[in-house]
Amino acid sequence: MSKSILLIGSNGQVGKELQQNLITYGKVITLARPTIDLAQPDTLRSAIRENKPQVIINAAAYTAVDKAESEPELAKAINATAPEILAEEAKKQQAFLIHISTDYVFDGNSCHPYQETDATNPLSVYGQTKLAGEEAIRQTYAHHLILRTAWVYGTFGKSNFVKTMLRLGGEREEIRVVTDQIGSPTWARDIAATIAQLIPLLSSEIAGTYHYTNSGVASWYDFAIAIFEEAQQLGYPVKVERIIPITTSEYPTPARRPSYSVLVCAKIAAVLGNHAPHWRERLRRMLRELVVSG
Repeated sequence: MSKSILLIGSNGQVGKELQQNLITYGKVITLARPTIDLAQPDTLRSAIRENKPQVIINAAAYTAVDKAESEPELAKAINATAPEILAEEAKKQQAFLIHISTDYVFDGNSCHPYQETDATNPLSVYGQTKLAGEEAIRQTYAHHLILRTAWVYGTFGKSNFVKTMLRLGGEREEIRVVTDQIGSPTWARDIAATIAQLIPLLSSEIAGTYHYTNSGVASWYDFAIAIFEEAQQLGYPVKVERIIPITTSEYPTPARRPSYSVLVCAKIAAVLGNHAPHWRERLRRMLRELVVSG
């Protein structure tokens, strides 16, 4: 059955992909800045009350991890307060709320992949505000689905790790990349496709928190090596000759990041009846599209 879907953050990496993936599932109303501002609660309330959606998808967030350390109030407004307001308004409309969260709610001290039920302990303002948003939704409205993901990159958007590496690889002969942070690179399109597949299944039975990433694990260094190997095979102009592995301590940043944030995705695989594709294969496909469009 077709549904009325309100997509918030439609201009972001995942939001752009969602626009294309959701079309077959219903009427999609897209909202992004400047029309809507997550730091201005009234714009959220009025948008939901005006459109009366059956499903609300929040693909917007304050994602500047390092900048959040010096802008904690803004990060809190967007990542914590706004999701609470969305949950309040979704409850009034009896709409199902889907909210995207992050692996940064964990501290990375685990020696095994994180399950949805594992204890959280964010290390950064970004992670703390994203966790606060999750908790606000859980306390406010039962009919929600929180989807934690990680290491997101995509064709759309100005900046992500893949695009940054390609830019630097075209400018420099040597690049230094952190090798002691481990996770699962995830294509924005696969996140969007997963959310779209969930739309017809939304019910109180599947409400809750889920993990979704592409399968396989890598360090940022591994990811960079793969990007350049795949790009060179596709004929992408690459100048870089040496990728040097370094430790996190050699590349200090304002925000601390989890050293290990691999997520167990069995719960969502059971709901959808399929498993996520491997990150390397999806990277190859994304780069292929980037070369063709670029």
